[in-house]
Amino acid sequence: MKIYILRRIILIIPTLLGITIVLYTLIQFLPGGPIENYISKIRSSLNAAGISNVQEVTEHELEILRKNFGYDKPAYIRYFHWLGRLVQGDLGESFSYQEPVWDVIIRRIPISLFLGISSFLLSYLICIPLALKKALKHGTKYDLISSSIIFAGYIIPGYVLGLLLIIFLSGGSFLDIFPIGGIVSESFEDLSLIGQLGDFLYHMFLPLLAYMASEFAFLTILVKNSLLDEAGKKYMLTALAKGASYKQAIRHHALRNALIPLATRMSEIFTLIFTSALLIEKVFNIDGMGLLVYNSMLDRDYNVILGIILIGSFLAMLGRLFSDILYVLIDPRIRYD
Repeated sequence: MKIYILRRIILIIPTLLGITIVLYTLIQFLPGGPIENYISKIRSSLNAAGISNVQEVTEHELEILRKNFGYDKPAYIRYFHWLGRLVQGDLGESFSYQEPVWDVIIRRIPISLFLGISSFLLSYLICIPLALKKALKHGTKYDLISSSIIFAGYIIPGYVLGLLLIIFLSGGSFLDIFPIGGIVSESFEDLSLIGQLGDFLYHMFLPLLAYMASEFAFLTILVKNSLLDEAGKKYMLTALAKGASYKQAIRHHALRNALIPLATRMSEIFTLIFTSALLIEKVFNIDGMGLLVYNSMLDRDYNVILGIILIGSFLAMLGRLFSDILYVLIDPRIRYD
């Protein structure tokens, strides 16, 4: 197992190198770029100010812009310069925000991490007991009613659920209980520490429901079906023959094996900061990671895009390794020899 883990960790380096080469190559074929986007923004600002007779950018001015943006060199040289900075832990500078990419990403990590961790933990803490109860009451009214609610949560997209929550609970056609959007209130700075925490959780309640709805439904269905599959296996018949009740056999024998499929989903714990959904963030006016990726693509902010994908890929590979280790802990019969 130690050799397997070491080999997987070593393979991360060439894998990430391959990802950067593919991404950097694909970016070169995308239409437009940071220079064109910069010129377009300048023109839009001048037009908004009432200046319509804007002259075309001269070749000399383009050369200056290319040098400022680092585009005065061939793509392969730019790549090796970027790779050299990456080895030193530098992701470069954002073209749009005019600051280091690390600062741009880190500023959005807290809100994305909160939503990711909260939805992750709540989904697992609720779905496993619920799935266990549904498996024990399979075919009853409780199972049918709860399945209808769960399937509704699975089918409805998160952003649609967010809109419905705003309509019904945020001053729409019905109740006015929660704020429409944002992270905190305007008077946030004037509140005490406890008050600030309560205000933040108050604003995050509806977005959190929208985030976790589909994941919660998927996990519940997955665990319940796994439990029902395990219930028909020979070791369950043996446990029943030895005098254990069906409930005891499910809890003490089938549940552990039914959790193996969940080990794959546990890899997501490493990528929680990138679980933000763009449309949900737009609905609730949250400046998270999903909105950052979207705006960076619109602005052709390639350094930010490369940084986010690189970090996400690295964490995803660590997550897969974590899942493989969990397989062995859940089921000692699994070996990686």
